[in-house]
Amino acid sequence: MKKNLAIILLSSISVLSFTKSTERPNIIYILCDDLGFGDIHALAPKTSKIPTPNADQLAKEGMIFRDAHSGSSVCSPTRYGVLTGRYSWRTRLQSGVLQGHRPNLIAPDRATVASHLKALGYHTAVLGKWHLDFLYKNHKTGELINKGKTDIGTIIVDGPTTRGFDYFHGFHHARTMKTVIENGKVIAIEDEINMLPRLTQKSVAYIHERAKHKDTPFFLYLPLGSPHAPIVPTKEWQGKSGLGDYGDFVMQTDHVIGEITKALAQHELTENTLIILTSDNGCSRGAKIPELARKGHLVSAHMRGSKADLWDGGHRIPFIAKWPKLVKAGTESNELICLTDLFATVADITQTKLPKNGAEDSFTFLPALKGNKRSSERKGVIHHSISGHFGYRQGKWKLLLARGSGGWTAPNEKNVAEGTPEAQLYDLEADPSETNNLYNEKPEIAQKLLKDLEYDIAHGHTRNGADTKNDINDIKLWKSSRGDKR
Repeated sequence: MKKNLAIILLSSISVLSFTKSTERPNIIYILCDDLGFGDIHALAPKTSKIPTPNADQLAKEGMIFRDAHSGSSVCSPTRYGVLTGRYSWRTRLQSGVLQGHRPNLIAPDRATVASHLKALGYHTAVLGKWHLDFLYKNHKTGELINKGKTDIGTIIVDGPTTRGFDYFHGFHHARTMKTVIENGKVIAIEDEINMLPRLTQKSVAYIHERAKHKDTPFFLYLPLGSPHAPIVPTKEWQGKSGLGDYGDFVMQTDHVIGEITKALAQHELTENTLIILTSDNGCSRGAKIPELARKGHLVSAHMRGSKADLWDGGHRIPFIAKWPKLVKAGTESNELICLTDLFATVADITQTKLPKNGAEDSFTFLPALKGNKRSSERKGVIHHSISGHFGYRQGKWKLLLARGSGGWTAPNEKNVAEGTPEAQLYDLEADPSETNNLYNEKPEIAQKLLKDLEYDIAHGHTRNGADTKNDINDIKLWKSSRGDKR
């Protein structure tokens, strides 16, 4: 009995010591929608013509990651990866995006960043765009609504509050932005132009509320619906940028960052709050990219392509982290990271283990935040386009299993020139704009990357350990026929 008591006491001392020595930070994860790398002035000062003072200030006070990538070049797949630490092509989502009225893409028994932090005593909230499917139920009849419009009172069966979040306020995706949801039901139907102001106000209010409970850390996941279409800057922002509605909407999105940082400062929460600012993919063609370019603004900076593509403009995204307690101000990192890495990083920050069956493609970037070199077993980062075409990045080399963009930018798979190689290989150090295809010249490098990609897909994970299963058995690696030279 005495021996058991001693063990319990030692354990208690260990827990108390841990709590005192490592105060767990608040975490705010701002995921912009279709914000290009070149849209933030601090990241591309020579080619960005949109004023982004708040993002620039965040960069000045924190760390810029120059080689950060979304898990996909479109919305839903990236969001799945952010929350689960797993590539979405391991699920039923093999291409495109989700439309709602289907069961939640995140399985009920799968751990999320939110559920992991909630188990550690964090308060968890998501404000904004979910875009990972959920079911709607008629609040009068109790029947599932398979498609069509929903009205006030409609019940959300398996939304974010069933996947680790204490609180949800937002909408499903852009085409249903009028439908405002809180926790488990629809609470309002209103014009899309009101959504960004709504999310701004809710974010500030959430910080004010959590400031009353400073002993309880919080995780605020803020997946904004901007500057994605519908591009609807409010009246006070219209004409501000001189670059049209898109530039104005980017400025209004940047304003959210400023309001959040002011609210944190008001309650003396700045020092131990980790803020991450990023985007789900590159800028969309809906922004009228050629018109912006004619005015000197390049949404993807020096990179080729944009949203939906396998080229870097589709998935290399802004990534800025500020955490005064740990991250040195005004620093940069060239470490290769992916948005799937949030889960492992959060586990590392909180000194907890990842779930045995979860976070299969997540690797901590906490060492990079500390200014150190990362050391991980990751072979490479896997890219994925809207059409489901695969790419693989390893060191300076990038392999694309597509003849063209794999997305929306010309040439795509339907209009590449006759005789175009079956795939693409680029040396990103010598050719960051991906213009010199070395696939036929460096077959040994292409073959090595292909072999590693095949391994990472087949074994169900990119971390070390026993094999796990993908949700589907037949993941098609080559979406374009290898024998078709067109």
